[in-house]
Amino acid sequence: MVSQELGILGIAAAITGGIQGLGFLVAYALQTEKFYDILGGINFLAIGIYSAIDGSSDDQLWSDDPRKISATVLFLVSRLWLLTFLAWRAHERGGDARFDEWLGYDKFFIFGFVWFFQAVWVFCISLPIIFINGSDKVYDGLNPIDYVSIVFFAIAIVVEIAADVQKAVWVKKGRQGGFCQVGVWKYSRHPNYFGEMLQWWCAFGLAFYSGTGWDDAQWWTSILSPLMTMQILLNTSGTGVANANGKNLKRYYDKVPEAYAKYRKETSILIPMVGYQYVPMFLKRTIFFDWAKYEYKPEESKPDFNYNTFAS
Repeated sequence: MVSQELGILGIAAAITGGIQGLGFLVAYALQTEKFYDILGGINFLAIGIYSAIDGSSDDQLWSDDPRKISATVLFLVSRLWLLTFLAWRAHERGGDARFDEWLGYDKFFIFGFVWFFQAVWVFCISLPIIFINGSDKVYDGLNPIDYVSIVFFAIAIVVEIAADVQKAVWVKKGRQGGFCQVGVWKYSRHPNYFGEMLQWWCAFGLAFYSGTGWDDAQWWTSILSPLMTMQILLNTSGTGVANANGKNLKRYYDKVPEAYAKYRKETSILIPMVGYQYVPMFLKRTIFFDWAKYEYKPEESKPDFNYNTFAS
């Protein structure tokens, strides 16, 4: 088992390095970021398809293992949506402003690091699928962990797609109300990020029975997929929840302070739910990830409105 898994892992790493390395060289030569996200999506699809093709063993075909089929199909649907949405968004915005400070022939290394980071991100997120497809463990039926992981993986994809589409439509209609409260955004302030994080915890869970159990080091390595996703979306400046909160909430508190403060108090930061206003603050600050660093701290010279009335 180990040799086949490591072989597929190594080739997946080579595919990732090749796609991102070539993408970087061409992008640097042309001084453009226009196909950065697109190559990230293509990289995901290439890994998923390759690992499925190479995922048969001497004892069993890939197509005879519903766990491999389910994991691969869900992975490909998820990443195909990401590719489609990011390509559409880049077209709508006419580029990616994040790259403004990274472009320039004198910025070879920093621009290269951005592509290297994408390579690491794509590879780490894909680890559970590579592990599942690379396993030569003979399929002996789905179990409750498999079923739960498959169902919630699919739900997470639907939530993310619904959130992306609903917000895009809201933007197209002129951002009515000042901030998005349509569809799943009524129950979560960041349902798209919730869907993305949940997917990779489900993929990690689905991979469990493809290994030897709790002592399988390669299965534990695949936990990098959900952990890296959470790190990027929760803590990395310039992305995800970290980027959408804090000082960047100023646009809402300046335009619709009372309405947004009420929405923030009553709406979960991630998990779509009702009754969030009744959740104790210590739970919001811990298991709900609604950390103090995400709060907007207005300048002292700012006026009269008492934000703290709604923050507790």
